[in-house]
Amino acid sequence: MTNSTPQAVWLVAEREIASKLRSKAFMISTGILLLAALVGVLIGGFNSASPEPDAVAATAQTASIVEAVPNTKVTEVDDRAEAEKLVKSGDVIAAVIPGDESGFGYVLLAKEDAPTSLLMALSQTPTVEILEPAGTDPLVRYIVALGFGLVFLMAASTFGGTIAQSVVEEKQTRVVELLISAIPTRVLLAGKVIGNTILAMAQIILLAAIAVVGLIVTGQQELLSGIGAPILWFAVFFLFGFILLASLYAAAASMVSRQEDIGSTTMPLIMLVMLPYFLVIFFNDNPVVLTILSYVPFSAPVGMPMRLFVGEAQWWEALLSLAILIASCVGAIWVAAKIYENSLLRMGARVKLGEALRG
Repeated sequence: MTNSTPQAVWLVAEREIASKLRSKAFMISTGILLLAALVGVLIGGFNSASPEPDAVAATAQTASIVEAVPNTKVTEVDDRAEAEKLVKSGDVIAAVIPGDESGFGYVLLAKEDAPTSLLMALSQTPTVEILEPAGTDPLVRYIVALGFGLVFLMAASTFGGTIAQSVVEEKQTRVVELLISAIPTRVLLAGKVIGNTILAMAQIILLAAIAVVGLIVTGQQELLSGIGAPILWFAVFFLFGFILLASLYAAAASMVSRQEDIGSTTMPLIMLVMLPYFLVIFFNDNPVVLTILSYVPFSAPVGMPMRLFVGEAQWWEALLSLAILIASCVGAIWVAAKIYENSLLRMGARVKLGEALRG
């Protein structure tokens, strides 16, 4: 074969991409995924754009001020103590009470953040007192964790399974014998990983674009400004995390010769993807657990962007986590290439891991 190694790798990658793009099942499932993402963003945006009237506490002296604010419902209180109690319990989003000698006629009490819409609607900017330090909205935090985790889980499982099925199919049909007579085994592995990585990244970029457009259309620029940088970090982490998993999926599949045996070697990989996903979802509000997960290679693609979104990670932490992920990726590729090379031509019974590593 006269083609150079990069050309040979790209030929294999093109073959992988073309085979997926010709698959009606793949195209339909991708379309459904993108449509579901668009509908979800639009529904969430429009619901938040038409909220229920906000409950605001006010005394007899300030009730008339609050009543003049659009989309608010007055909850009358007798004094400041009662107003503070309602604000802290979450029964009202804020309270407007008579002011002191600071020059304003009233004071606005808020639990975590002063409602921007209420501040803008008042005739003068009141003195603002935050009763409890602000934090990320638990619901928004959970939704972002669910979004990052679900996208990574679906992409890794879908394309990882595709790579595994492709490897076993080539072994069953003996096509692999023709392929490696023309190109080195590691070139074949590299082409498969690169081809599927391109497809997976294309899906991620499309999903990110849909999310951005949906947030803009529904007027959620504030949320977009907060999640924009974490989405970029997620794309970078996803790239290396997927390469790590894709190479291991190909290696695991090369150890068997029948489609029905794929699960026996890929099940540990499925667990490595699912376990961190559920941990990030369930412990998204636990700083200690989330910090640990942000440095573990299999959960870092979800854990670190989550910490960046909620402001619990510094920029250097993201770079450190990415360096660990890249180093793990290099190690995984080396091990996967060894297993793939030593197992690809062995037919019949499942190749044991130890034998595959020893060759």
